[in-house]
Amino acid sequence: MLRAPMAFKNLLFLLILAFTTAGCNYARSPEVLIVGGGTSGVSAGISSARMGARTMIIEESNWLGGMLTSAGVSAIDGNYNMPSGFWGEFKDSLTSYYGNAEALKTGWVSHVQFEPSVGNKILQHITAQEKNLTVHFKSKLKSIKKGNGKWTVIIQTPGKTLILHPRIIIDATELGDVALQCGVRYDVGMESRKDTREDVAPEKANDVIQDLTYVAILKDYGKDVTIPQPVDYNPHAFVCSCQNPLCKNPNPLNTLWEKDKMITYGKLPNNKYMINWPIEGNDYYLNLIGKDEIKREEALKKAKNHTLCFIYFIQKELGMNTLGLADDEFPTEDKLPLIPYHRESLRIHGLVRFTLNYILEPYTQSEKLYRTCVAVGDYPVDHHHGRYPQRETLPHLYFHPIPSYGLPLGVMIPQNIKGLIVAEKSISVSNVVNGTTRLQPVVMQIGQAAGILAALAVKNRTDIEDVSVREVQQTLLSQGNYLLPYLDVEKESPFFLPLQRIGVTGILKGTGKNVGWSNQTWFRINDTLLWSELSGLEEIYPVEIPDTNTPIKLNDLLMLISEIEQIEKIPLKKELTIRAKEIYYTFGFPDFNVQDQLTRVEAAVLIDQILNPFVKEVDIKGNYIN
Repeated sequence: MLRAPMAFKNLLFLLILAFTTAGCNYARSPEVLIVGGGTSGVSAGISSARMGARTMIIEESNWLGGMLTSAGVSAIDGNYNMPSGFWGEFKDSLTSYYGNAEALKTGWVSHVQFEPSVGNKILQHITAQEKNLTVHFKSKLKSIKKGNGKWTVIIQTPGKTLILHPRIIIDATELGDVALQCGVRYDVGMESRKDTREDVAPEKANDVIQDLTYVAILKDYGKDVTIPQPVDYNPHAFVCSCQNPLCKNPNPLNTLWEKDKMITYGKLPNNKYMINWPIEGNDYYLNLIGKDEIKREEALKKAKNHTLCFIYFIQKELGMNTLGLADDEFPTEDKLPLIPYHRESLRIHGLVRFTLNYILEPYTQSEKLYRTCVAVGDYPVDHHHGRYPQRETLPHLYFHPIPSYGLPLGVMIPQNIKGLIVAEKSISVSNVVNGTTRLQPVVMQIGQAAGILAALAVKNRTDIEDVSVREVQQTLLSQGNYLLPYLDVEKESPFFLPLQRIGVTGILKGTGKNVGWSNQTWFRINDTLLWSELSGLEEIYPVEIPDTNTPIKLNDLLMLISEIEQIEKIPLKKELTIRAKEIYYTFGFPDFNVQDQLTRVEAAVLIDQILNPFVKEVDIKGNYIN
């Protein structure tokens, strides 16, 4: 195959650019451009703007929030006990709007449920307050090109065409469209078990992605509102969605709920019902990755019709004919959401790849990615493949239990493209792990970390991959974010910051476990500290830690700290014992007695406050930088 010389290609691009941009507006370029105003995009835009970077979001619809709002998935999955960063701010805004936290517990699938239109209003209000943030609605990315280290981006807005030269671009699209256009290497579908070393991955790789869903928001009209029978309606597609006389041979892997339980699964405030039902409901298998706009629109007509068929089944076969599509939610002619709920996108090849083993055994992996974490999640691995024709050939990953986890920074930095950050569901994780990182609170945190990373690159005039991991983490902590998912230390605790900082050094390690439906990690703050648990100090300081399960006394730790101080030449403002007493008093610990055995929280706070090991820089793979 003949390839045109690079100089000719560049000349051809410039000629096309000149022809297509005649009369365009060369507006003042943002420093950070975010393509997509979805769950990660709006969070990235707000965090970048708050950091002082001149930021712009371009969004194809006239809503913000993506899957949270525009797709109608307004029942939050997970992170109820970890209100990290902007996710916590959004949750607090919902609580304020509806009056109290209990008002959000309307259905049984989630502790946080709200009307999609309300979520959009809240996000629109927050973004409007940010002076460094501009949002262009009904706008599309027409072209993107990088030459001589400089981005040239053409945006079509309703009023004009903009030519922009941002420093940093964040791909917050639903399907990784920007990464695709930029030539980022990526995967689609399931990797093989040999590739990822995940026990639950398939033996052979495939290109199967999760089902998408056209969600429906219903409300009770108090009268018969049965819709006309949709084209190709077949009740057998839904007969075992719940308990009913038509269901003769239910899938033994599925739980068969009563019909009222199915409807109230996603009950929202003001007596509305989110229909996002995974058991022979409105999930639909469709792979739109890399398809053009026309092909996507044509294919999505079938997904929409599938949802309408399910609504008709609910009305006609289940006798719930007073429930119909809400006419006060979405500004669409068909009353369906603005976009479908995409559970899976392409997944970039990032500077690191986060696989299931990093969740199950974070401390034994060759790459110490837990030291670079910027977001937390606690939802199980949940894959939707119910509508895939050969679903029986795929791993059954329906609420697969895992510990809670921290998500590393490097998953959003592509390997081969500078000046680009990838967010939303296109980050560098395995197909298996996407089943938990795709959930709303995690994606919102991904966006916040992406915005901070971009703003720091702008502020420090450096490449994205050269931004300090610790500076990103410190900024996140200052904004109320979790780095690691410790359940025994809430944000309001005086121990929160010291334990988060010590946790990502690896000096003291948390314990992850699964308890029923709950995925957890505990610092074990009140447990007595054993010598063997301090082995992480050896990876930072030139000391030897006894490999014994003997408890450590306060005096033992002070002697060890004194040894490290002398080696590291750490200046103390006061004599060590006096300094330790002050720390005990400040943090409200029990009486100071050097012969007392230490708890893990006492040791963590002392090490953090005196040695400050968090300042020791790590690279993107968690290695300490000497």
